[in-house]
Amino acid sequence: MNNLLFDFTVDKATKTVTIHREFDAELSLVWDAFTKAEILDQWVAPKPWSSKTKYQDFKVGGKRFYAMVSPEGQERWAIQEYTSINPKTNFKMFNAFADENENPQLPGSDWDYTFSEQDGKTTVHISIYNESFERMERMLEMGFTEGYKASMINLENLLATLSKK
Repeated sequence: MNNLLFDFTVDKATKTVTIHREFDAELSLVWDAFTKAEILDQWVAPKPWSSKTKYQDFKVGGKRFYAMVSPEGQERWAIQEYTSINPKTNFKMFNAFADENENPQLPGSDWDYTFSEQDGKTTVHISIYNESFERMERMLEMGFTEGYKASMINLENLLATLSKK
């Protein structure tokens, strides 16, 4: 195991999940991995699941509508609306589960991503605030912690491949 930072904290009192993750890749590549659907779909779903983006418009007020697809073909849809973007440093979005017709299942969660680079390594700080305790519990029951940790390993492996190109 490498010695890259990976800190994952669940704070039920504040309904917040905090993730600090360091990657051995330059900032622009890591930023693209979090903001471009064609790269996101390659890593964001924990195996054996896959991700498929129906559409993404990465701009303030824009949305990404995507599904996590089980090996059996079951689709779990979600919609993300971008609320703030500061290129290469920070973006924020509102995330909610949805049905296949883009009807959000509220309450949702606010995601805040901050990116920084030092000595060729990029650190991503993610804060996820859930609007309700029940939503956070549901997210955790669905295996969010294990799934997101697996996704971060997928991303680390993908970045190693992309960095060599």
